Amino acid sequence: MSLTPKLLTFAVTIALAGTALAGNPVADHARLLVRQNPGAVHAAANDQFVERDVIRDASGAEHVRFSRTYAGLDVIGGDFVVHSSRGALRSVSKTLDTDFRPGTRPSLDSDTAIARAGADFGTEFLGLPSARLVVFALNTRPTLAYEVIFNGQKGNGDPTEMHFFVDAGNGRVLDKWDMVHTAKPGGGGGGTTGTPAVGTGRTLMYGNVTLNTSQSGTSFTMTDLTRGGGAVYDANNAQYSTAARRAVLFADADNTWGNNTLSDRATVAADAHFGVSTTFDFYKNTFGRNGIFNDGKGVKSYVHVGNSWVNAAWYANAMYYGDGGGSYLPLTALDIAGHEMSHGVNQATAGLVYSNDSGGLNEANSDIMGTLVEYYANNANDPGDYKIGEEIYTNGTSALRYMYDPNLDGNVSYDCYPAGGLGGVDPHYSSGPANHLFYLLAEGTSPAGGPASKTCNVGDTKNATGTGSLTGLGRAKAGALWFRAHTVYMTSGTTYPQARAAMLNAATDLYGAGSTERAAVAAAWSAIGVN
Repeated sequence: MSLTPKLLTFAVTIALAGTALAGNPVADHARLLVRQNPGAVHAAANDQFVERDVIRDASGAEHVRFSRTYAGLDVIGGDFVVHSSRGALRSVSKTLDTDFRPGTRPSLDSDTAIARAGADFGTEFLGLPSARLVVFALNTRPTLAYEVIFNGQKGNGDPTEMHFFVDAGNGRVLDKWDMVHTAKPGGGGGGTTGTPAVGTGRTLMYGNVTLNTSQSGTSFTMTDLTRGGGAVYDANNAQYSTAARRAVLFADADNTWGNNTLSDRATVAADAHFGVSTTFDFYKNTFGRNGIFNDGKGVKSYVHVGNSWVNAAWYANAMYYGDGGGSYLPLTALDIAGHEMSHGVNQATAGLVYSNDSGGLNEANSDIMGTLVEYYANNANDPGDYKIGEEIYTNGTSALRYMYDPNLDGNVSYDCYPAGGLGGVDPHYSSGPANHLFYLLAEGTSPAGGPASKTCNVGDTKNATGTGSLTGLGRAKAGALWFRAHTVYMTSGTTYPQARAAMLNAATDLYGAGSTERAAVAAAWSAIGVN
């Protein structure tokens, strides 16, 4: 909604806690605007706000992202973004639409909450589960709840860190999601020691490529000092739960890594290192973002995780890659590296939670950015396309997902957005409508040299059956529109309809309210059933 900078007529006691952004004039001004306009963010007594991210446009417009606590409890879904220009509050992006807050005395104890969540999780967990009180406010009336966390491993070998939100009054599970974000269903950089060096990676998938490494004396390590110390480690086939503490940094005497085959353990490390450096450069050169967290720092990557683990994951500020097996090669493809790092960018910006509509948008963001990384790389061994993970299949024809026709994955992904939303759908499948949207926006329905894509007729709940015609804007514009919507306007609980509004806002910002680009965004969203 549009807002004026005048003071609202009612008073609410709020506090804005200081963070690392304290002293930033943009953040300071946003804090003042929140104090002056508590109703705009549905502030309640005992709410506190902490700024998490600041963006200042060349036009002077400012966007500051806040998280929220109430009476010391994190408010899940209480985050928001303050948008201002020339000193005036213009709008607020949020999903919380009430200043109601629950009582903070639970009727259930934490052990009961753990038992309720455990009945859903099962028995294959590691260590002891934990529980803490929060206010759960994602697309529901704010409710006192326990956040119960189980770590474990799924039957297919995928690691999991399940978060359950259990009503502290009646024990009902309100929602749940996995904090381990994987490429398919089912911390920090490596250091700054040594001097920058340039070596050769003899990769499995991309031929011989240049790798930035680190040299100390006569030894080299797979640490990229030119990109914030990002480094690649050999997990030595340790299971995910122990990989980080058992892994060893790749070291070498001649700065040549791998032999283009799986007989050398450094081969897939070279693939991963190439994918991470390419993704780092893509974000920096395309969007001006300096690393996942925009702080110039690289991240750790662990390869050879588990035994024949057919997946890759982003978790706890690091990436984990399995070796595949059977019909799968190691999961170190370019678009998968871009996919996993983009989960990190989401973590640092919108924070889309891994459930319902927002979970699908989270996965779609990673697919979209992974695809753009693949095009950015312009590697002859893996030409850009709108398939996800196609390089990991030994048959050379399959893929994890197909953005132009999500149903090609076996008719489990959605082409279209159903009227009732995407509650309870695996995020890898609820990502389908947004992946479809991006293809239509970038390429249109019948691009020259590319696969055709259908639109969604009224009443289509999953499969697209329409024959409408759209002309694409091209990848550069579509990518710019999606990135701005994601990083400036989306919040943790954004739904598909709210994502449409976010992209329309982005189009207005970038190209103007009456622009062809804004009209194309509206048409593409309508073409997947979001009006």
